[in-house]
This record gives sequence, C-alpha cells and structure tokens, in this order.
Amino acid sequence: MASPATLAHPAATPRETEGVYTDTAVRLFALAAVLWGVVGMLVGVIIAAQLTWPQLNFGIPWLSYGRLRPLHTNAVIFAFGGSVLFATAYHVVQRTCQTRLFMPGLALFTFWAWQIVIVSAAITLPLGMTQAKEYAELEWPIDLLIAVVWVSYAIVFFGTIGIRKVRHIYVANWFFGAFIIAVALLHIVNSVAIPASLTKSYSAYAGVQDAMIQWWYGHNAVGFFLTAGFLGIMYYYIPKQAERPVYSYRLSIVHFWALIFTYMWAGPHHLHYTALPDWAQSVGMVFSLVLLAPSWGGMINGIMTLSGAWHKLRDDPILKFLIVSLSFYGMSTFEGPMMSIKTVNALSHYTDWTVGHVHSGALGWVGLISMGALYYLIPRLFGRQQMYSVKAIELHFWIATIGIVLYIAAMWIAGVMQGLMWRAVNPDGTLVYSFVESVKATFPYYVVRLAGGLLYLTGMLIMAWNVVMTVKSGKVATAPIPAVAAAHA
Repeated sequence: MASPATLAHPAATPRETEGVYTDTAVRLFALAAVLWGVVGMLVGVIIAAQLTWPQLNFGIPWLSYGRLRPLHTNAVIFAFGGSVLFATAYHVVQRTCQTRLFMPGLALFTFWAWQIVIVSAAITLPLGMTQAKEYAELEWPIDLLIAVVWVSYAIVFFGTIGIRKVRHIYVANWFFGAFIIAVALLHIVNSVAIPASLTKSYSAYAGVQDAMIQWWYGHNAVGFFLTAGFLGIMYYYIPKQAERPVYSYRLSIVHFWALIFTYMWAGPHHLHYTALPDWAQSVGMVFSLVLLAPSWGGMINGIMTLSGAWHKLRDDPILKFLIVSLSFYGMSTFEGPMMSIKTVNALSHYTDWTVGHVHSGALGWVGLISMGALYYLIPRLFGRQQMYSVKAIELHFWIATIGIVLYIAAMWIAGVMQGLMWRAVNPDGTLVYSFVESVKATFPYYVVRLAGGLLYLTGMLIMAWNVVMTVKSGKVATAPIPAVAAAHA
C-alpha cells in the first residue's frame, strides 16, 4: 500500500517551514471537551439514577427527567463531542496542509461563541424552554448563533484547505469537510421556525412532514456529527499513534463516498409504523441495510492499520482507546441496520434496546475515540511527549470499557424483555402484562445501567485529573511546520 505520507505530503520548500501552527483554539477546545465531558456524563448518571429511583428529582421541575434528558444529550453530543471535533479538525487540517489556520481570530471566535451556545443550553433546557425536537431542542435565538458559529467554522476550515502548501487533500479532511457542510444543511433546514417570543417558537413544518424532516436531521446528526467527523479523527490519529500508514488509502476514498451518499437517506427508519407513507419507511430501511457495507469497510480499514504492529496494543493504552472504539463502531453499525428491518423494529421500537444501541455508539465509538485523540493531543499541545500518568490512561480505559459493557448489556436485555412483554397476548386477545409490570421487571437492569454509567463517569474524572496534571507540568508548545510532514506514519 502506498503510504499516506507520500500521497498527502510532498516535501515542503524552505519558505514553507517558516512560522508555527496556530493552536490556541485547539488547546481551548481540547480542555473544554474534557470539562464538558465530565458535566455531560454527570447529568447522564443523575437521570439514570432518576429512572431507577424517580423520587431523586425531589419534586423540583427543573431537575425532572424531562428537563435534564435533553440537557444530557446536548452536553455530550454538542458540548463534549463538538469541542472534540473543533479541536481535532483545527489540529489535523494544519498538519495535513502544512500551513497555519486561516483566520485564527475567527477560530477563537468559534470557541467563545460555542461556549455561549453551551451555557445557553444549560440555562434554557432545565427551565423548559424547548422546541421539543430530538437533538434540536434549543430555541431560535440559540439556533441562529449556532448557524453563525458553523459558518465561521467552515470559513476557517475550508480557508485553511485553500491556502494549503501541498497539492493533496488527505482523506481525514474529506470527512471533516463533509461533516461541516452536512451539519450546516441539516441544522438550517430542520430549525426553520416561526418565533412567537424570544423564548418560544413553532416549527415551520407540520404533522408527518415535521417528523420526516426531524428524523432526516436526527439520523444524520448521528451520521455526520457523530460518525463522519469522528472518522476524520480515526484516519489521522490511529496512523499517527500506531506509526503505520493507513491500511488502504484507496479503501478510505471508497469508504468516504459510499458513506456520504448512503447516510443521507436512512432517516425514515426512525418512523416505522407511523403515519409516514410505507414506501418512505421502506426506503429508509433499504438504505440503512446498504449502509452496513461502507461502515464496516471503514472499521476494517482502521483496525487493519495495525497490521504488523499488533504488539503495540499490549503496551499503548491510547491505541487501546482508538482501536476498541472501532470495535464498538462496527458493532453499532451492524446493530443499527438490523434494527431498521421492520420486523425487528416491531420488537425494538420504544424499548430500552434502542437506548442500548445509541450508547454502544455514543460511549463505545464516539467516547473512546474522543478520549484516545485527546490523550494524543493534549500533551503535545503543552510541550510534553505523553500524559502525566500513562498508568491512569490504562486505568481509565478498563473502567470505561467495563462501564460500557454493563450499560449496553443491561439495556439490550431490558429492551428485548420489554418488547416481548408488550406484545404478549392471551388467547382472548387481552394483554398478558400491564405496562407497570414491564416497568417493575426492568428495575434491576436500570440499577446495572446506573452502575455502568458511574464507572464511565469515574473514567472521565480520572482523565480530568490527568489532564490538569499534564497542563500544570507542561508548557505551551510552538509547533514548527516540518520540512516533510510525517502526518501519517
């Protein structure tokens, strides 16, 4: 296989080595990611405890599950995941283009404005100010600010591509670029609303059209925000940490185009057995099944990058985070298409199986690859070769992995049990179980889910300590643009 270094990075001229990369925004976003990761996962543990023991909301409306659940999803997806994506995109695009950021002042604007978005969400959602749309709950003034931030992000990213010092655009930048463009399109179309006041608006769409647009947005928030962007992370940081070229650069390009085309049409599988026309449901199911091929192609490409270097997994906890995340990605992208099949969906829909599926992707894929990338990135941003404690990284990996397994196994069992109980009927057609009986039967699995979440949060707290100690013992590094970028082994 041709090395990505030779594909993406011909030698730079002496003029191109003058100056340094502009990493201020990268540092800020990386540190913010750790902070918001702790906050978002803490809220997740609180609501998991409330589902186990409902009295834990203490009768306070803004601490109720219905208020805190959207706060949790926004915090882990947009505050934690978003900060990771900003940090890594700004870091990777400079190294692979051998140039500093285009308009670094605008990059700093995206950081501070994104923090305003996050804090605004943390204030408005517990107060019940919401559009009640999955992953798009924030009211119209915040939506407008998100659009401004996203356009600024695109200007910085694509501007840096435009002033690159090399001809080739490395594949990680294709994934980051597609994620930026698609999320802008999804957010703007889905958020079209008619304001009734500063804190209340009504969707411009109605009925089943509103549901269809919402799940076109909702599934592609998963497909682009939580998949394409993080695949950009995979294609840079796994080869860097493994010190190996990408297994197949040609496969990475096929992976990109197949994934980008297919993902856009899978959203209707969220609306099986609803008022959406049956043919539209079937289109969503078919594209979801097709999606398995590019998803597994990317997973195999990432894992096989370790060919000839499998021994590194024994001693390198950062590689463990990066490679095991791909295992969860492969599992989630098998499970998703399977759950989109109508007969399977008839059992899984509205059950905790869906919750297990979401968290195998969120905690296993997005969480672990984010942590691996941050563990690679943070010491280098602060003048160190590695984190303050490598043993703490190893401990974090095992605690997080055990937490994920407990969480998703409990939800899988609870979900299948719920589906079977809800559909069980007596010979005369009456239900065998009442809904309350299914809730009671689910209780022990909710306790296990809470234990898994507590372990995952503990891992994040260990990471936060390790990051603080690394920053305190390091110094802000200036990274000279190399004569020959060894960006990918």
